[in-house]
Amino acid sequence: MATRDAKAGAGPGWAATRPLETVPAALPPLPRKPAPRPAEPWQATQPANPWQATRPADPWQVTRPAELGPTARLADRLPAGRAPGHRPGQPARTPPSAPARPRPALSAPQADGPWQLEGQPGAHLVLMPGQMHLGHQVASLRTLLGSCVAITLWHPARRIGGMCHYLLPQRQRRPDEPPDGRYGDEAVAAMVQRLQALGTQPGDYVAHLYGGADTLAGSGGARFNIGERNIEQGWSLIDRYGFQLDGVDVGEDIPRVVSLALASGTVSMRRGQGHAPDHLRG
Repeated sequence: MATRDAKAGAGPGWAATRPLETVPAALPPLPRKPAPRPAEPWQATQPANPWQATRPADPWQVTRPAELGPTARLADRLPAGRAPGHRPGQPARTPPSAPARPRPALSAPQADGPWQLEGQPGAHLVLMPGQMHLGHQVASLRTLLGSCVAITLWHPARRIGGMCHYLLPQRQRRPDEPPDGRYGDEAVAAMVQRLQALGTQPGDYVAHLYGGADTLAGSGGARFNIGERNIEQGWSLIDRYGFQLDGVDVGEDIPRVVSLALASGTVSMRRGQGHAPDHLRG
């Protein structure tokens, strides 16, 4: 820095003087405060204990299992009115209930003989003389009648259906003899035994009675009236067990084809032409 010389007699001029202060060539930079970081709504925090959630302000903060007990349910850990999977700002929803377990299907007892047909699911069974079936798995039952009689049964609520095809009304059965489906009383008794094993009663079933044709009509030989006796036995059995009789087509001298659809309980009967053939005699 320069100052003016003020000596007497001296002309005006400038003389170098010592600077009053020395300014350092470079000043150290001032310390800077770090710029504040923007608040992060999901910023992790240091948990106060091993069980504290990382978002203390979140209403879904997990609590200690010890506070709820070892058997606490998930619903006990949630705020009131909240369901699992709910987030703030969304309407509360009710967790779906567990599906109902299907009822196990009851199975009928094992058949006492080959005349008691079992049948596969969806099968269309054709009953021969002396055979019987009752259950809920097959699709339909069908048989061809002459002097024989068929009794069909169907449960409207459970959709259990059955049919028997017997040749003779009854017999003198010895105690050591097994049941035989060729006889009406034994065939219907077997059907009742099976329907009771399925948890139903005879009065729950709708019954149909068909057949009993007179296959010896017009012949000069002795008449045994097998068809008529089979019809009388059918009436008696339906009344004895308390079935609900809904359809009847019996007698005359014609063959009949009878079928039962288990899905709907529809019984179809088709009459043949002419006389019943000899091979359909009882």
